Amino acid sequence: MITRLSEPPIRRVAVIGAGVSGVSTAAHLIAEGLDVTVFERAPVSGGVWVLDPNIPFEPAYPAPKASVAESTFYDLTTESDNPHILHSSPGPAYEGLKNNVPTPLMELSLNSYKPNTDLFVSQRILAEYIQDTAAKTGVAERTLHDTKVEHLSKEPGESEWTVRTSTWDHVKKEKSSREWKFDAVAVASGHYHAPKVPNIPGLVEWKRAFPTKVQHSKRFRNPKGFDNQTILVIGGSASSTDIARELGPTAKKIWQSTRKGKYDTPVSMLPENATRVAEIASFSPLPEDIDGSGSGSGPIPGTVTLVDGQVLENIDRVIVATGYLFTLPFAPQYHRDDLSPQEADDKVLITDGLQMHNLHDDIFYIPDPTLAFVGVPFFVATFSFFEFQAIAVAAYFAGLTTLPSEAEMREEYKKRVEADGYGKKFHIQQGRDLEYVSRLMAWVNKDLEPSKKKTDGYSEKWIATRDALFKEMTKPGGILHDPSKDEVE
Repeated sequence: MITRLSEPPIRRVAVIGAGVSGVSTAAHLIAEGLDVTVFERAPVSGGVWVLDPNIPFEPAYPAPKASVAESTFYDLTTESDNPHILHSSPGPAYEGLKNNVPTPLMELSLNSYKPNTDLFVSQRILAEYIQDTAAKTGVAERTLHDTKVEHLSKEPGESEWTVRTSTWDHVKKEKSSREWKFDAVAVASGHYHAPKVPNIPGLVEWKRAFPTKVQHSKRFRNPKGFDNQTILVIGGSASSTDIARELGPTAKKIWQSTRKGKYDTPVSMLPENATRVAEIASFSPLPEDIDGSGSGSGPIPGTVTLVDGQVLENIDRVIVATGYLFTLPFAPQYHRDDLSPQEADDKVLITDGLQMHNLHDDIFYIPDPTLAFVGVPFFVATFSFFEFQAIAVAAYFAGLTTLPSEAEMREEYKKRVEADGYGKKFHIQQGRDLEYVSRLMAWVNKDLEPSKKKTDGYSEKWIATRDALFKEMTKPGGILHDPSKDEVE
């Protein structure tokens, strides 16, 4: 029997997304006795780790406003071109994708990896692990696949959320719609859907002239077709470096252009035929007689000028690996495209797409905490970190703990904005993850009887394993070794 602070008004909960965040959240909600329905628009669970045989449509160049970024494409004007791909939205997983956080640090309390699982495994292993977790926890039987949330809303003064969905029928090749009512909603749809394409001078013209030679990393699946080519990869984070490593054995030369960001991966992770260079200033004008078919052989007849004055030439392909925008296509009312982050009011969730606004602890929507988010933070051991957020959501929805008042949450949020500023860095928890989790779980446990308390946070074993693995990976010869940080004798 679960002891509650009071009889909770929340019984029916919608979970949007069946990746690791959605499955973890649903599992903990089910364990607390709540009635859970999971909506997943893909045919299977697993989120970004599922390798979809379909290729997503190329995004618009440059990226449009965040509210429409996921549904605006470079080469598509009507849904009739391929409605199923639009419905399922293939993710960014590619054939060689592996985790970049060791598996012991990405294990859920809900399920163990198979014995002798390697530290770094293929996307298939991780997708199967999520699917196995869903099956063992009862989430699978509560998940509606091929079901996309089209709209989420809650009218002023109402106690229920309205969720409108569309389900794809593979036999009839058409959608059917349905409307649902829920007491609370947990959004666990991730943030790898709407590509962030920078507005670099000349990039749009290069894309228009050579549409098959300029692409976003979301469409990358394998190195086929890149043989003996010179490739420019834009971006310095994990996806850019991973793709450079995939292309290393195939390509002739790889240029990786970065803005020298704090969280760029170590240069040592690049293959031998790759060179990291400065940020791009511009793509040069192209000859006027190019027909835009992109079918010509040989390098693109133009140059790329970097901010330090270096000029790159004879480039065959360009891969834009500059990340993604936060977007809630099913809840446009929480977008304000016309506002800068600094102008965000106390209701908006997304402005420019680089961060989420008005969330308490990156989870609860301050004006109405019956709307919660799991999986927002960056640079964490995703599976395990997001499970702690899932535990918190389940505890609050089940009435096991209470949140501070709206005024108190607002004051905490204000202080965090003043300390962390705006943009992606607002959600970066690297180096703060242990404190975040410890504080979060202390809040979850504050009103529970000793016998009912949840975990206090990361275990001593987990922390020791993390420290040992990090030491091993950053030593000379390790995959994360950065020679620039070596001490000089």
